[in-house]
Amino acid sequence: MRAALRHPAAWWVVLVLGCMPWAWLLAQTLLDQLGPNPAETLIRSTGDWTLRSLCVVLAVTPLRTWWGWPELLRFRRLLGLLVFGYASLHLLCYAWLDMGFDLADTLQDLFKRPFIWLGFSAFVILLALAATSFNRAVRWLGGKRWQLLHRGVYAVAVLAVLHFWWMRAGKQDFAEVLVYAGILAVLLGWRWVRAARRT
Repeated sequence: MRAALRHPAAWWVVLVLGCMPWAWLLAQTLLDQLGPNPAETLIRSTGDWTLRSLCVVLAVTPLRTWWGWPELLRFRRLLGLLVFGYASLHLLCYAWLDMGFDLADTLQDLFKRPFIWLGFSAFVILLALAATSFNRAVRWLGGKRWQLLHRGVYAVAVLAVLHFWWMRAGKQDFAEVLVYAGILAVLLGWRWVRAARRT
């Protein structure tokens, strides 16, 4: 397995797998198979894949530590950019399909519905992380400041779960929210315990 992870083609395999949900949604859109409310399906689906991708990227370090596979680190930047990609699609679908690219209505909705504000806040942090994910940004910021900035992904995880929870609060449907919250709580809790043991 470690040899496969080190193979030059492994990066491309991960990229293709990471883009498959997007390709599937695109195919369903072109074939008109998104159900009676295509806009809602696209908004919800891209949001779900953002959360799933976030869980995957946060699982890299624990899995690398548990399994002793340092090769997993070479995929962390790619996985992080996939999270940003799905979050961008989620925001685009909301701004286009729900708000019709009406800036005034979007800003009003942003302050009227708290879960929209939470989601937008998470996206702003992701934007900063994506913009500084390259080697030149690491050299420009310095290793410690870059690392501190990229710990913002933990805030993204919290905001994303709160965004999802608040969105589902109107329907009192929290089953799926609790699954993501539980996974992210384990991944973040593992980091907290590890940091506590070091001090």
